[in-house]
Amino acid sequence: MPPAEHVAESRPRYAPQASSRDMAAAGLRAFFNIARDWGLNTDAQMVLLGAPGRSTFFKWKATPERADLKRDTLERLSYVLGIYKALQILLPDAAAADAWVNKPNSAALFGGRSALERMLAGNVADLLAVRQYLDAQRGGWA
Repeated sequence: MPPAEHVAESRPRYAPQASSRDMAAAGLRAFFNIARDWGLNTDAQMVLLGAPGRSTFFKWKATPERADLKRDTLERLSYVLGIYKALQILLPDAAAADAWVNKPNSAALFGGRSALERMLAGNVADLLAVRQYLDAQRGGWA
């Protein structure tokens, strides 16, 4: 059996994991880009993020790297990013993918309203429902 130091040296070296604050900052930057692409106003952005105070919201927007996000906000970011990605897969034309969230939808989940209207109900479950719908549409499981 080789000496312990030899074994340790033969193991692959992995990059250090990003901190939760780094991941939160990346998620916020992505969110604000998506919000721009979807044409969301400040109030809609705040609802999707879980209704933080206005000053908190604008601090997140100005300096996302300093944001200390709660689990609920991280979960919301994850769903919005997943919705965005699913739309990019389903509708490879970026303009069509971005417009989809604002268009009325006849699927039972939406009842003639847009996906954005459903997401703006304010509950995490509404974001999850839209995400699951899109995953099912692209052949994933819901």
